[in-house]
Amino acid sequence: MNLPTLSLRSSLLCALAFSPLATLAQAALPPISLDEFLNTTDITGARISPDGTAAVIGTEFPDWRSNTYRHTLWLWTAKDGLRALTESGADEDAQWSPDGKWIAFLSDRPVVGSAGGDDKDSGAGDAKGRQARAGDDDDKTTRLWLISATGGEAQPLYREKLDVDSFAWSPDSKTIYLAATTPLTSDQESKQKEDWKDVIRWREQERGDLLLALPVGPSLAAASAHPMAHPAKDETKAAPVKAADDALPLPATSKILARNKLSIGEIAPSPDGNTLAFLTQSISRRMENPGDTEIFLVPTSGGDAREITHNDALEAGLRWSPDGQWLHFVVHAAGGALEGKYRDLQGRLYRMSPADGKTERLGAEFTGSFEDFDFLPGGPLIALGLKGLEQQIYAIDGNKASKLPGQPGSYAGFSAPKSGSALLVRYSSINHPGQVYLAAEALHPDQLTPLTHLNPIFAERAQPEWQPYTWKSKDGAAVEGVLVFPIGVHPGTPQARHLRMLTFIHGGPADADGNRFGADWYDWATMAATDGWLVFRPNYRGSSGYGDDFMLQISPHLVSKPGEDILSGVDALVRDGLADPDRLAVGGYSYGGYMTNWLITETTRFKVAVTGAGAVEHAANWGNDDVTYDDAWYLNGKPWESPEIYQSEAALFRMNRVKTPTHIVQGSADVRVSYLEGVTLERALQQLGVDHSFLVFPGEGHGLGRNPWHGYIKLREELKWLDKYVSKQ
Repeated sequence: MNLPTLSLRSSLLCALAFSPLATLAQAALPPISLDEFLNTTDITGARISPDGTAAVIGTEFPDWRSNTYRHTLWLWTAKDGLRALTESGADEDAQWSPDGKWIAFLSDRPVVGSAGGDDKDSGAGDAKGRQARAGDDDDKTTRLWLISATGGEAQPLYREKLDVDSFAWSPDSKTIYLAATTPLTSDQESKQKEDWKDVIRWREQERGDLLLALPVGPSLAAASAHPMAHPAKDETKAAPVKAADDALPLPATSKILARNKLSIGEIAPSPDGNTLAFLTQSISRRMENPGDTEIFLVPTSGGDAREITHNDALEAGLRWSPDGQWLHFVVHAAGGALEGKYRDLQGRLYRMSPADGKTERLGAEFTGSFEDFDFLPGGPLIALGLKGLEQQIYAIDGNKASKLPGQPGSYAGFSAPKSGSALLVRYSSINHPGQVYLAAEALHPDQLTPLTHLNPIFAERAQPEWQPYTWKSKDGAAVEGVLVFPIGVHPGTPQARHLRMLTFIHGGPADADGNRFGADWYDWATMAATDGWLVFRPNYRGSSGYGDDFMLQISPHLVSKPGEDILSGVDALVRDGLADPDRLAVGGYSYGGYMTNWLITETTRFKVAVTGAGAVEHAANWGNDDVTYDDAWYLNGKPWESPEIYQSEAALFRMNRVKTPTHIVQGSADVRVSYLEGVTLERALQQLGVDHSFLVFPGEGHGLGRNPWHGYIKLREELKWLDKYVSKQ
């Protein structure tokens, strides 16, 4: 691969906006290369300022020379347009102060006075900071940093090694509340090293979180003076500080408001500033018990925290109503529900009265899946809803959800100001990369002004045509998917018949493919189309966006029921004359890997397969998986409670049927699907004499987010493997 010559700054500040692809002569445009395809910049977050006149935008960009991804924050203003706010390459999760004067963000960049680095700021010291992070850096602490909304040097709010799990501003902008893993005292840390060396004591060494209050002004002044001191004595009405706390390495200006045996994943101060709502989650981040994810309330003066939810749902996105009477939250798809025992359902929106615990479900008439929400100034509650092939914005009024005017495609997120009428949105479609836009009128998100012009190369390259596709499954149920045609092939023409076809299966399974942009190692349908494939993307049973009943039917037949949907779709495409039955391929990653592994035991019609991070059995994977409780729901219980289902739904016990040449990839540090599942699949194929290849990416988890070269090599080799067994002609 050639190293990119287009910098992130130039791609973001490109003066040319996307031209509608319909106006371009596609035949005259060259196809995109693999290098160009994977050199994309992704938007990781976007928040509008409280007054609606500015926005902070987070991006992720592959740094090929440093074998890493760079995370950068950008500031947009109506006056100056877009400019870089930070350049350390390690900055994300930016939040505006309510007065709009400061932007707080998380970063593991080194700081003066801490081990592993000596750069002061994100600017001149940037290269030195990157060098420290790439080397033997002892200080990989994720700290809280502040930078003025007008720019300048970023400053750490403290210098102690205190890893932040979550944070939030107080309504008056004078205090930041943060949750961090309870640190060890110096004596405790020394004793642990002496007694245990590098031994991991599973569960025993886990520590819950402290909820701290840090006054912004005094904390910045103290951090600038390089304090490495212990916290102040209890001189306010904050939670009493025990004598043992005097030895904790906490910022000198901090106050302990609460302790929790679990991790604190979200913090939401009430509008009057008197109460904090916070959301707990498993310390290990393994979802073994939905009861680990609950909502608590604690006074901002400190004291005992009160748990206000007791259910099997995985709450998220805490927000108070503007009047402070209700606490709103969402339960994402496959996150259970407040009603009854845990089940994988569509995303749901709720509100709860902290005063009496009364809970109401909002937008209940919507048959799709809610994923996010926000309050418009003086206006309605709006929510992001996935239905079918598109994710759009809806106004919520009690049980009703009314779709707002929108562009064809998918909205990936939005941010509303505290005043004004604007709305910041993220939007994309299959052939248009995601951008950040400003809607002058929040209730008209179809009228958009682009604030970013990322990845302009896609407007200069030929793009594939696509269309929805529906068919009947084996049991008569209607199923929907997407067809992406090879470059230069127009649907409905003679050229669009008897094509070689890749059945490309999405992960989740609580997800859906549709009209949205994707260009990375995981979502590469348009790259396959560029390589001459008709790409079939089925939204099988278990996919979100098609109603609860459609989603629930995946249990307890985790792979066999979706397998029927997918194979019925392949049959329909062959009958319709679109797919060549002698040139079929299949592939997917994560749950898409599960399905690929199953399908090659179900049929030999696929001439080639590419699979990644997919289990071949479910018992050992249940033990490794970080969403263990979810696995047990899918398969009717724990392994000893439903052994026959665990075996009948596992590809491993059917491997003697496999004839398909199979390419396997796996991250060595994956805790969602252990790389040993890949090892097991490889050994079975080796024993059976089936042609195969196996790549393991060191240090990578379930997502290949550590080193961009890993994703590049993955996709390069998958495309080569597909071409090896299925010719283009």
